[in-house]
Amino acid sequence: MRILHVLDHGLPLQSGYTFRTRAILTAQIARGWQVAAVTGARQGASDVAEETIDGIDFHRTVPPAKSLPVIGEVREIGALARRVAEVARDFRPDVIHAHSPVLDAMAALRVGKAIGVPVLYEIRAFWEDAAVGNGTGTEGSLKYNAIKWLETRAVRRADAVAVICEGLKGDLVSRGIDADKIMVSPNGVDLTLFGEPQPHDAALAAELGLADGDDVVGFIGSFYDYEGLDGLIAAMPPLVANRPNAKLLLVGGGPMEGALRAQAAASPVAGAIRFVGRVPHTEVERYYSLVDVLAYPRKKMRLTDLVTPLKPLEAMAQRRLVAASDVGGHRELIRDGDTGTLFAPDSPSAIADALAVLFADRSGWDARRTRGRAFVEEHRNWSSNISRYVPVYQRLVAARESDQKCLPQSVASV
Repeated sequence: MRILHVLDHGLPLQSGYTFRTRAILTAQIARGWQVAAVTGARQGASDVAEETIDGIDFHRTVPPAKSLPVIGEVREIGALARRVAEVARDFRPDVIHAHSPVLDAMAALRVGKAIGVPVLYEIRAFWEDAAVGNGTGTEGSLKYNAIKWLETRAVRRADAVAVICEGLKGDLVSRGIDADKIMVSPNGVDLTLFGEPQPHDAALAAELGLADGDDVVGFIGSFYDYEGLDGLIAAMPPLVANRPNAKLLLVGGGPMEGALRAQAAASPVAGAIRFVGRVPHTEVERYYSLVDVLAYPRKKMRLTDLVTPLKPLEAMAQRRLVAASDVGGHRELIRDGDTGTLFAPDSPSAIADALAVLFADRSGWDARRTRGRAFVEEHRNWSSNISRYVPVYQRLVAARESDQKCLPQSVASV
């Protein structure tokens, strides 16, 4: 099986998007498949047209000249389609696997339809909802509805569709997409890269001013508005009033970092809040070792109700306790009172109360950690999750081979 992946961006950039991509492609390579990836203009300019990172062959797209909105996106699609066509000419894929956003699907479909290769479109989040979550879009606006129309059109044209959770599948079905066309490929953890947790890193704890006996709450990830970290910081004064040794450790960065640092500096418990900044992924396990409870206070909106995050799974794989807002994406991952704790969204007092209850009684912590780790191993482990793609790929290849009416054209026409 030869699979050509079409990506918004990839390694060496680090994000939840690239970590999921690496896990998928690495597992497919381990299965014995031939795999290659084309990254789009948003990867940025590169000194090389091709490079191999972590055993994955990446083919880079030269970004087009910057221009006005819409025109710029059209040029991005064209540049990516041309690069996909160039790579496909030599690689000769059995399937083109395009990953969201929809710009990638549009480029992949242009090539796939031209050369007679089936296209699987994988949606990790709806682009229009991600824009709302990032504060760059407005639900119901002209731009929002236009992107939603393009997304639905791409799904209808694709030969198969993958989504990362049931929430996204349900939304597509409500748009009239046949449920049988959609597979769920949930977020997972590569336990070969993110395996056994490290012991408590006493040296790092001392460096960060964390003492033995502290109740350490942590967040490790990107600082977007929809993550609700402003609510977590606002929850610290009542939590510290209840648990004087409570500390908050924030690892990562993003658009909200400046505002969050200012909020923390103005907090009456500013001394209990630590900002670490971004750390290499190879170092992140050291920080997990310091945290008692990982908190994920996502705000309630379409994005968080429909999309499951990756970070709670990483925390459970590291045998950490998780506490998260009661939104749809979290409910697909966390069983309240069993593998984690769910609290009311958009409520600092609910966050503080939930964390205080957890710290007040540690007697069941080991059992809960074990159940969380078992959930990841059984249901969210990439080494087994990758098998979900097999019947879909096989069906697409078989359909192509049996369709005698559609002969491939020259990729030069793309």
